[in-house]
Amino acid sequence: MWPEIFAHGGVSSVLGLAGLGLGLVALGVAWRSAHRKPSTEIEIVLAGLLDGAAGAAVVTNGAGRTVYANSAGREWVGDQAPADFLAAHVLRDFDQDEGVERLVQAAAAGLVATAEIPLAPPGGDGRGEPDWYRVAVRPVAFGDGLILWSADDITASRTINDILSQERQDLSDFLYFLPTGVYSVDVDGRFAFVNQRFAEWLGYDVDELAGMKFDDVAAGPIRPHLDGEWRGAIQFRTRSGEILPVMVLQSTYDDAGITRTRTIVIRDAATGEAVSGRGTYERFRGLFDSAPVAIAITDGEGLIADCNQAFERLVNQSRAALAGVPLADRLVEADRRTFTTEVDKVLSGDSEGLHLDVSIMTAAGTRDGIAQASAFVGPLSASGLQGVPAEGVVAHFIDVTEQKNLEVQFAQAQKMQAMGQLAGGVAHDFNNLLTAMIGFCDLLLQRHAAGDPSFADIMQIKQNANRAANLVRQLLAFSRKQPLQPKELNVTDELTELSHLLTRLIGESIEFKLVHGRELGLIRVDPGQFDQMIINLAVNARDAMAGGGTLTIATGVETFEHPTQVGAEQVPAGRYIRVSVSDTGKGIAPENLGRIFEPFFSTKKEIPGAGTGLGLATVYGIVRQTGGFILVDSAPGQGAKFTIYLPRFTPEVEEGDARNGRAKSAGNGAARPVEETPAALDFTRPANVLLVEDEDAVRVFAARALKSKGYKVLEARTGEQALDILRDQAAMDLMITDMMMPGMDGGTLARLIRVERPEIRILLISGYSEEVARGDIVDTDDFHFLPKPFSLSQLVAKVKDVLKEPG
Repeated sequence: MWPEIFAHGGVSSVLGLAGLGLGLVALGVAWRSAHRKPSTEIEIVLAGLLDGAAGAAVVTNGAGRTVYANSAGREWVGDQAPADFLAAHVLRDFDQDEGVERLVQAAAAGLVATAEIPLAPPGGDGRGEPDWYRVAVRPVAFGDGLILWSADDITASRTINDILSQERQDLSDFLYFLPTGVYSVDVDGRFAFVNQRFAEWLGYDVDELAGMKFDDVAAGPIRPHLDGEWRGAIQFRTRSGEILPVMVLQSTYDDAGITRTRTIVIRDAATGEAVSGRGTYERFRGLFDSAPVAIAITDGEGLIADCNQAFERLVNQSRAALAGVPLADRLVEADRRTFTTEVDKVLSGDSEGLHLDVSIMTAAGTRDGIAQASAFVGPLSASGLQGVPAEGVVAHFIDVTEQKNLEVQFAQAQKMQAMGQLAGGVAHDFNNLLTAMIGFCDLLLQRHAAGDPSFADIMQIKQNANRAANLVRQLLAFSRKQPLQPKELNVTDELTELSHLLTRLIGESIEFKLVHGRELGLIRVDPGQFDQMIINLAVNARDAMAGGGTLTIATGVETFEHPTQVGAEQVPAGRYIRVSVSDTGKGIAPENLGRIFEPFFSTKKEIPGAGTGLGLATVYGIVRQTGGFILVDSAPGQGAKFTIYLPRFTPEVEEGDARNGRAKSAGNGAARPVEETPAALDFTRPANVLLVEDEDAVRVFAARALKSKGYKVLEARTGEQALDILRDQAAMDLMITDMMMPGMDGGTLARLIRVERPEIRILLISGYSEEVARGDIVDTDDFHFLPKPFSLSQLVAKVKDVLKEPG
């Protein structure tokens, strides 16, 4: 019934809707609606059919305008029609314009068409690697002129196919330039492939031989059958008519369902006679060992009889150690049963070969002792016909470990980024709520003294709100949106001062070592966050050494001349200060290494009162927000080592100051124009304050707090309203504004006020902000900053400090 809905193809095959239970009900509604009802009901039918699809789906009318799109379709093309979107984003360098044109023409004609299109990645400049999509158009049977556009992201599969294609090309090149002749023939006896050496022996060009038959160059009475395995001495006739005696080894193979015969030709280069015995073995041994693909040969029992050097490197064991070992035992346990079953089919003649992905145990040759490989297993010394048993199998393995690791790392990075965005958004909203909770508790405490019956209850509320604020601060650190106040920091001095606290923190049962590097230089970091980062790592190390051990913190300088892969991180070129924190504890299980930086993931469930899962997440966020990188190296029973790379800070020197040896402040990295310093405030009158905050609860608390201290406060909910107030108010000493507001944000408002009213002091408040996170406007000469949540006393103290400053 589905072909009645979408002509020339079912919805389930295009959009993956099979099994959604929409079948007959949607079909009936669709058919009737298309003939009797307005387009709105057609859109209802389309929603029922397309909204559950995993891929992008967009339906256009005869004019090419979008009638309906599911959520993936809207995310894909936005407000554009599919044809316009493809024309605007296709990469011209890939010569795919004809693919887009073919799709557009098919849509206009109501035909079916499919094309693979490279599109520029979102936000890119069009010069990087493209995102590949398989795009299809097909007419919709109901609704006159409706066209369904569907798209699936095939970038990952194309990447894998490109790698395997390159491996196959490398193998083909290897065969082509072998010093031994190689040819294959098809079922009609014509040469399907010849390598350069075989063509040279016969005096022909490769292209000439490719169109000839085997019988055209064969000579002598011995002619092997071309449909099975054969070995022996035969003769060929060269172009000049000379007889060329050779030894051949012949087998058959399947090429996309077509049976072909491949033959290896061996010839003694010195005498021109057929070779045998030791000469044959030595030449094949050299070819076998120099093959770029790992190869293992087994006997009829599946035991390894031989392997080449590439296989030895793959499993990190010698040929002698592997001899007689079941090949299946080199695989991880989860793959052995499937592999053994398929190999048995090859040995029995029921299968001509198989492709599968396997995990190979490498005797600790890789970090976790596992290598990922793409394997092909075929019969050895068999005719290649089904039903004829093989003497053994030949297994080829292509190492794809690095590719698989990159796929996993990319997926993990995407997950961490999504979790960070979620955590940052939640933390920002909670900071507004906590500011109001803490602030109103402070207002209540002004009316309820310590002896008041309500005093204890109010304090409980405030204390728990402060605990929640600490939790939110950790979430912001993980999301890399925590307001920072970076300063130039001497790592050696900071760690020396912090060592006294760390010694008390880890206890007497753990030995503490601090190893300073020489001439470290400075880093630019928030000192409090740096201390928090080291303390969190030290606490983790302490918990891992319940029975005692050694905690070592070491520093040094490391220079990367070029972008360098360090563990799973790509570290840009530059000079870094390295801080490592290592312990001799129980280590981290391999299955947990990929998750230890996730928020709320903990390995300390057995430790009462520990294991919030935010310690390492906080460290990760602080390091990345500071522009650094963190790596971990650990194994069960061997302790853990966390290595942090922080960019080494080099102060910029003004040309005029260079002769005097004075460095320029790093504030915003650029020289400031000379501005008039605002005159000192007249403290004989109350200061006038403009409070700009879109959250009502925060604004009401802050206004009441400031009024209680004698300030005159005007309130505004938006940046636009604040500008109107300032144009009518000649006397204004201070503006307090939230950073994140609908419409005009606080940063834009502050910069406008700096131009129009330079005498007004500006205090920015925020749960987080992108500008603050980048360090663009934090406690500079022009702007001051107060992070949320803040208490009444913190607000009043900050306002007092800002107003006291000369400007």
